[in-house]
Amino acid sequence: MGQIESAGAGTSGGAVPSATRLRADARRNSEQIRAAAIGAFQGRGLTVPLEEVAKAAGVSKATIFNRFGGRIGLIEAVIEEVVATELFAVIDHARTIADAGERTAYYLTALRDLQYRQPAVNDVLLQTYPHSQQLMEICRAGSEANTEIVAAARASGALRPEFTEGDLHALVVDTALALKYGQRPPRDEYDRRTTYLLDGIRGPRPARG
Repeated sequence: MGQIESAGAGTSGGAVPSATRLRADARRNSEQIRAAAIGAFQGRGLTVPLEEVAKAAGVSKATIFNRFGGRIGLIEAVIEEVVATELFAVIDHARTIADAGERTAYYLTALRDLQYRQPAVNDVLLQTYPHSQQLMEICRAGSEANTEIVAAARASGALRPEFTEGDLHALVVDTALALKYGQRPPRDEYDRRTTYLLDGIRGPRPARG
């Protein structure tokens, strides 16, 4: 009985943190790291140095590895908030648009908007971290959407007949490369080029009636 009381007294005295305190500290560190990673990745992409994420979270880089196993684990812990939610919302909304031409215009415009606003989207589209299963799953879902949207638009005559899913993929990747490694254009110029792009791939509507 005395031994139990002695151990309890030592813990309450603060010399040795309790298991509950350790779990609370670990949980708080994880939440701080996630918040810092979301802010950093949304602002600058998935390649932000982990030292900067650690500094923003108020922890050491080693703590990130202890909690998440490194960059891939950290990316997978926050990728839904950083990329997946918005990207899948674009895909889901595109599928609600009945007219194939309007659907294509919305999809490409919204996707290019995401690429401009969210640098992490370009890292996903460029498959910068192919060992991340979640990133590759996002790419797979995006590829399926591309195939579906292009096929419907070509069948309706909304796209040039020679325009393919591969062409759409190339256009998206070219934009990702230009935004990640090139000089970032002003927003109005970027949007103007989106209009030119849509005009270039749009097919003649079949005559009605």
